[in-house]
Parts: sequence; structure tokens; C-alpha cells
Amino acid sequence: MDYKQITQIAVNALENIKGVNIVVIDTNKTSSLFSSIILCTGTSSRQVSALANSVLIDFKENGINILGTEGNTNGEWVLVDSGDVVVHVMLPHVREYYDLEALWNGQRAEN
Repeated sequence: MDYKQITQIAVNALENIKGVNIVVIDTNKTSSLFSSIILCTGTSSRQVSALANSVLIDFKENGINILGTEGNTNGEWVLVDSGDVVVHVMLPHVREYYDLEALWNGQRAEN
């Protein structure tokens, strides 16, 4: 499965739990570490955890290897790493503070 298919599975999982402001940044040409980053905002710690869990479930159901997760304990920023695709689910103030869109030049992937 290529990174674009994995990206779409993650986006669908986030949309199913009503994730806010989902942004896909294609890093395929700018990083050798991963091919895309997905950013999503949750409206509460509980929703951030639910969004990340939805991605984990859909990845497992589709046989996508999960290298790791971070941040599940506090629910402010949860990261799901599948190698080619890294999903960041954050509370609004965390997303605004770190501004990963600006860090990665806001390069959007085509779905």
C-alpha cells in the first residue's frame, strides 16, 4: 500500500470522528523520514484521543504497520506513526503554538 492510500485511510478515520481542520502535507520530496503528515484538531482531550484511536483501528484493519504512538496519556497532542504517514491530532492551542503547517511550508498533498 502506498503512502497516498495510507493517507486517505487516516483522513477518512479522522472525518468519521468529526476531526476539525484536517490538513495533509506532502513531505515526500522534502523529507526522507516520512512521505506525508496529517494534522487534525480535536475540540477536547477526549476527542483528540478518540480521533487518534480511530486512526489506529483503521490502520490495523487495513494491515498498516504502526511504528508507535505518543501522547495518549494527556490527550493534548497525540501522534500516530506508520512510517510513511505521521498523524498529529492536537487541541487548538497546541496546534496554534507549534504551527506545523508553517514549519513544513504548508505543502498539501493531492488526494
